[in-house]
Amino acid sequence: LDWRNWSKLKSTYADALLALAEHSSDGRIHTTLNQTIAATGRLSSTEPNLQNIPQGVGWGTEIRRCFVPGRPDWVLLSGDYSQIELRVLAHLSEEPRLIEAFQKGEDIHRHTAAEVFGVPQDAVTSEQRDKAKMINFGLVYGMTEYGYASRLRIPVDEAQAYIAQYMARLPKVGEYIARTVEEARATGKVATLFGRIRFMPELASANQQVRRAAERRAINMPVQGTAADIMKFAMIRVAARMGGDNSPAKLLLQVHDELVLEVPRQHASETAALLKSAMEDVVPLVVPLTVSLKVGPNWADQVPID
Repeated sequence: LDWRNWSKLKSTYADALLALAEHSSDGRIHTTLNQTIAATGRLSSTEPNLQNIPQGVGWGTEIRRCFVPGRPDWVLLSGDYSQIELRVLAHLSEEPRLIEAFQKGEDIHRHTAAEVFGVPQDAVTSEQRDKAKMINFGLVYGMTEYGYASRLRIPVDEAQAYIAQYMARLPKVGEYIARTVEEARATGKVATLFGRIRFMPELASANQQVRRAAERRAINMPVQGTAADIMKFAMIRVAARMGGDNSPAKLLLQVHDELVLEVPRQHASETAALLKSAMEDVVPLVVPLTVSLKVGPNWADQVPID
């Protein structure tokens, strides 16, 4: 297992990325960002896939540390949407408890745990928060009670009870999910908040397994697809506000809910303020969009910036 891990890091990242940099005319690695591969509308990255660079702890972090600005005395600046898919779910479902939690700036997983387990937020344990977090993200991805039970290694009836309690406390979410699946079956398609359509003929399949998988995708697509649309609007807004080629900052990469820029060190604070404003104000939702900012000399050693 250790050998396989090291071999993967060496072949997929160290060897491949170094070769790409060495054969590049400007010493940089250039990915291809695709708009029409991911069915949800998210950008995907190929040759190489820069959305799949390891992060976290261990030697994977060393790979990320190799990504540095292309100029001396520049830094990498990242803006990351906080829980954007759950915020989109709150907007689409119009669930007042979710909306209130986001408007108050509460820890949404702690809030959900308090609702599900019927305890005050300050009494929520880390285990309860983890279970609530799994429910929050599981609903966005159409996870069944069996999937939820498997992930948490708990009995199915316990998983059913948690989900039932969630739906009882946040009924608008359950109504939104049921309505989305019903409309998708009737029309053969789903759409994002901004009207981008995904056709789903699999919803009419005679194969129950295929049909259930399509229903899960039908639940997920409007949420994840709307988040993808918002990110694209944000990229356009950020590029426009930075002033194009005359700007001291350059937009380098989009990784799911994160934008990565390079900027001269002396302009980092003002560019961070511009980035945060452009991303948070890009579309009006019933809940605020919030962006966390990080800056550093490379892609691994970034620290939060106010």
